[in-house]
Amino acid sequence: MANLNFNATDVDPAVGYDPIPAGKYLAAITESEEKPTKSGSGSYVQLTFQILEGEYKGRLVWARLNLDNPNATAVKIARAELSAICRAVGVMSPKDSSELHNLPLVISVGVKPRKDNGEPSNVIRGYEKRGAAAKPPAAATGNGKAPWQR
Repeated sequence: MANLNFNATDVDPAVGYDPIPAGKYLAAITESEEKPTKSGSGSYVQLTFQILEGEYKGRLVWARLNLDNPNATAVKIARAELSAICRAVGVMSPKDSSELHNLPLVISVGVKPRKDNGEPSNVIRGYEKRGAAAKPPAAATGNGKAPWQR
C-alpha cells in the first residue's frame, strides 16, 4: 500500500494520444537508454524523439536500435539506422548515445498497427539533416530551364 495524499480535483486528468499523422517532422533525441531484449539474448538502444515545432510540438516518438542481437539482419538494420541518425545530426563517431541528444533533425514518421493489439502506432521510417526536406529542387544550370525542359 502507498500513501498517496492526492486530490484528483486539483489535477487535470491524463488524456490518451492518437498517433501523429504520417509525415516529416523536425525533432531531436531527448533521451536514450540501453535495455535488454525480451528474450534476454541481447539489448537495444531506445531513442526518444521530441517533435520541435508545428501542431504536434512536444509529442514523442520512439525508435529501437537492435545493436546487440543474435539476429545479424536486425543488427545490420540497426547499424544502418544509427548511421542515418549520425549523418542527420552531424556526429559521425559518437562514443555515447548522449552525444546525439538535442540536435535537430528531420524524422519521417509512418503509422502502422501494433503487433500486440492492432491499434495504430507511430514508427520512424527515415532521418534527414535539418533543412534537407524543405529544400526546393535544384535549379537547372546554363539555360535557366529545369532539366526535363531542355
